[in-house]
Amino acid sequence: MKRTFKRLSFAAAIVLANLCQGQPAAADQAMAVDVVHFWVSRSEAAALDVFRQAWIAGGNQWADMPTKNKVEVQRVVSERIANGYAPAVMQWNANEGSRELPEMGIVRDIDQVAQADHWRDVLPATVLDRISYKGKIYFAPTNIHAENWFWTSPAVFHEVGLSPPQTWDEIFAAADKIKANGRLPIALGGGRWEASLIFNDIMYYKLGAEGYARVISGDPEMVADPRMIEALAMLRRLSQYAEPAAVRANKTWADAAAAVGRGEAGMQFMGDWVKGELVARGYTVDKDFGCSLVPGTAIAYFMVIDAFAFPLTNREGAAEAQQAFARMVLDRDNQVAFSRIKGSLPVRTDVDPGSLDRCGQLGLQMIAEKKSVVSAQSMAMPTQMSEGWIGILGDFFNDSNMSPQTAQQRLHEVVMQR
Repeated sequence: MKRTFKRLSFAAAIVLANLCQGQPAAADQAMAVDVVHFWVSRSEAAALDVFRQAWIAGGNQWADMPTKNKVEVQRVVSERIANGYAPAVMQWNANEGSRELPEMGIVRDIDQVAQADHWRDVLPATVLDRISYKGKIYFAPTNIHAENWFWTSPAVFHEVGLSPPQTWDEIFAAADKIKANGRLPIALGGGRWEASLIFNDIMYYKLGAEGYARVISGDPEMVADPRMIEALAMLRRLSQYAEPAAVRANKTWADAAAAVGRGEAGMQFMGDWVKGELVARGYTVDKDFGCSLVPGTAIAYFMVIDAFAFPLTNREGAAEAQQAFARMVLDRDNQVAFSRIKGSLPVRTDVDPGSLDRCGQLGLQMIAEKKSVVSAQSMAMPTQMSEGWIGILGDFFNDSNMSPQTAQQRLHEVVMQR
């Protein structure tokens, strides 16, 4: 009921906005956009600037509206819609839940641009599926990330006389030795979603590809599987090697990445946006940090697709500006420049891969092997279910008094509410 109410309220707000908006913008504002986003770390802001500068170079205007996370993006956009002034552009993940936006009539389709620029010929099938609804394209994808990356500090591992772990047993053995040596074994920020990413890796390791796919699709029977208790127990064990929740409450994933780059922490489980952040801070792959896919997931690529969506608005010239913005995002040069900074892969398959480093080349190889691509949990679950799932795992990671059995029961209740 809560989810239905939320959807209806959002849809009602935008209908009201389109009826009640004020005077149309002047003609010279036709190519002006206000962009709501949560790309605020050093590397994210630098990557976004690729699009900003390309847009401005065309003689257009960009009003920046940064927020701290995707939940805040939704709040800001909802308030703007309710006040009769929907933003022209908003950052969004092209996931299962994103289809709710075109379903509710909240966003404008950009299929005309997609057809004219032959997007269907140059985008992977997985990407096309996520940005489409009933045969039309509604989202402009910016890049492809994978969540199941494992980052290590060569300095820390050299200090303790170990090679980077290749198995989970080696991860725990390394964590013990790093901790005994006075270093932080696992770097983590304060976001509950960070713990959920680690659990995705563990689930895949414990349940296998089929079991993982069933869980992230919301299969209650699989969530109740005894192996989920084993996975939760592993997550609990890993939590003992991170800083206490109170210590990292105000830290971000980017802070955690920097600790690895500086040689203050040994390991981090996080998506490949970490590479962009480390490079932006002056660190070099294979010198200051190492990259590999998390042990037990090396045959999979937990894909995340970043994108922009375009809320409906009756402001004069807005539709033309939104379509031009979508075209700018998919420009081949902009795609490469953005991903080089962001640490991601371009969504276009017709770009030159020669500029990618070892981490990027490995990711590109996984994308090419289509059987390796699987959805990240946040991409597969409906929005409300995903938020509930992530919240429970974050609470479990932070609260040693919550048993694996209790966490499993709560996860089961979340998927049963679908």
